[in-house]
Amino acid sequence: NLAVVRHVYFHADCGLLYDQDYDQGRGGGIMKQKNIAGSILVNGFAILFSALMIIPLLLILINSFKTSLAASDMSLAWPTEWRFDNFQVVIEKGKLDTAFLNSLIYSAGSVAICALCSSMAAFVLSRRRNKSSKWIYLFFVLGITMPINFVSLMKVMQVLHLYNTRGGVVLLYAALQIPFTIFLTYGFIGKIPREIDEAAVIDGCSPIRLFFSVILPLLKPVLVTVMVLTFLNTWNEFILPLYFTGGTDKWPMTLAVYNFFGIYFKDWNLICADIVLTSLPVILVYFL
Repeated sequence: NLAVVRHVYFHADCGLLYDQDYDQGRGGGIMKQKNIAGSILVNGFAILFSALMIIPLLLILINSFKTSLAASDMSLAWPTEWRFDNFQVVIEKGKLDTAFLNSLIYSAGSVAICALCSSMAAFVLSRRRNKSSKWIYLFFVLGITMPINFVSLMKVMQVLHLYNTRGGVVLLYAALQIPFTIFLTYGFIGKIPREIDEAAVIDGCSPIRLFFSVILPLLKPVLVTVMVLTFLNTWNEFILPLYFTGGTDKWPMTLAVYNFFGIYFKDWNLICADIVLTSLPVILVYFL
């Protein structure tokens, strides 16, 4: 009788385990199907959104190789006659060589100043956790939200003899973007353990060597973000060089495109070629 009872219990347990495994497998399959459906839906929206962003770029790129008459329709049709000389005409008539050099000077100068000054300031403010450092940090961060007073800023630039100079424009770009770059770098440095500083000091590092030899190499991820954002913001800036540069010889690419559009507003093939040449450095920096 005991053998019969054990046999019955054994089969009952096996059946219960089989039912549980079957239910879990069926539930896992349903969850897997839901995950696949959600992934397809998300990827579909991403592809659709990417297509909406790429279509204007393709429109400008294709029309930059057309003739003036063919580009007037602004369609996505392939050009019947490829005009590669449009870019040469734009460079010569739009003075893009000078504008490109100016934009490069402004962007590179502001990137160097923002990366170095913001990292040094953020390191000091992050390591010195006293009331004065906190108020100085809040004073810097307040610059992110404060509006620009162009009248007083113009007076300051004129008094310092920085108006209509490339150096003045570089300092202006850097000063306006340093608050945000300090905000980014401050949070990153706060996650670096202080024990690294203490170990470097014990080994005989001075404060300057501590920063440049120990801390700065650890800031590569945030510094790359700072450099990219600063470069993009400086390259695409339109208002500041319009107000603080008095001659076309110091105009960046954005003002050169604006001026070129005012002269050749009927030749959409040349305008598209101008936009392609202006956007090309930004696209290269983004992919790098």
